[in-house]
Amino acid sequence: MRTIREDAAAGVGAGVWRAPGRVNVIGEHTDYNDGFVLPIALPHAARATVRARQDGVLSLYSEQGQGPAVELDVRTLTPGGVDGWARYPAAVVWALREAGYPVGGADVHIDSDVPTGAGLSSSAAIECVVAAAFNDLHGLGLDRPELARLAQYAENAFVGVPCGIMDQMASVCARRGAALFLDTRDLSSRHVPFDIESAGLRLLVIDTRMKHDLADGEYAKLRAACARGCGLLGLPSLRDLDPRDLPAALARLPRDLVPLVRHVVSENTRVEQAVALLDAGEPRALGPVLTAGHLSLRDDYGVSCSATDLAVDAAVEAGALGARMTGGGFGGSVLALVDTGTALTVAGAVKRAFRRAGRRIPRIFAASASAGARRIT
Repeated sequence: MRTIREDAAAGVGAGVWRAPGRVNVIGEHTDYNDGFVLPIALPHAARATVRARQDGVLSLYSEQGQGPAVELDVRTLTPGGVDGWARYPAAVVWALREAGYPVGGADVHIDSDVPTGAGLSSSAAIECVVAAAFNDLHGLGLDRPELARLAQYAENAFVGVPCGIMDQMASVCARRGAALFLDTRDLSSRHVPFDIESAGLRLLVIDTRMKHDLADGEYAKLRAACARGCGLLGLPSLRDLDPRDLPAALARLPRDLVPLVRHVVSENTRVEQAVALLDAGEPRALGPVLTAGHLSLRDDYGVSCSATDLAVDAAVEAGALGARMTGGGFGGSVLALVDTGTALTVAGAVKRAFRRAGRRIPRIFAASASAGARRIT
């Protein structure tokens, strides 16, 4: 595939694009309930070298994959017909053609440093970088929210994961130094200052190395349960349940739905609290909001696990201002807000806790709010 990279870098109608992974500061599992979320884009990203070709062949190669390039005919792409990592870029090409855009084949060389299975949106990064590349190469004129919707549709309809749109919107719309305050109902958004480094803080990402996979069905079950709660309450979305009416609403629900509904409604409130604190220049006060979010994810929504709970507990005990899991749940990563001077102490304490528990040592790095998808050459 080296020739593809070299030819694309020099050829007509070719280039290199970049789309980042993301972490969600607060608002987990509210994106498919038309709620509010507050993600940032990571410095880690998927980079795609892409060159259009005229024979209808989609040639996909990943530096992180195993084996040769995957070659597909764009005219015969069908949902469920592609396995492994290649289903994500193939899904985007299929979605573009389904939407009526006359895109053809291409050589696509992907190199990503977004950890897979860590809840950091590695799949959305691949989808969004391919969507951005095809948009530019074919002059489609799609704006950023349209690119996000197309990438979401690709994952929903082709890959088969009923995800919300937060990951894709963060990947294409994020700005450096800001968090994206996103209303997932109408895709209205605002960039909120997130320059925590100047406040003497760091946001640590703790990859527990316990892989999660939204395609395993648990995510779909939660979404279906939330929809059932809406039906019983006569609401189009849990977003429409006023927090003041929550106690009365919970009294009308079967026992199994009570904690799920309580989490979604309270998480929307926590997003608004977080935004207000950032607008007021008080990022240190985010800590308790993060921890409260994790307790709700653990106790009410039931999507945490022993590894993410261990990381949160160890980080807070070592002096983190707050911590919570991020991503779809059942594994993945944890965010910890720490003072700059205690970052190494907290990281070391988390690693020791995992070692004592006989677990793989987590990967830990500091995350800064980065820019969204763009062409880089």
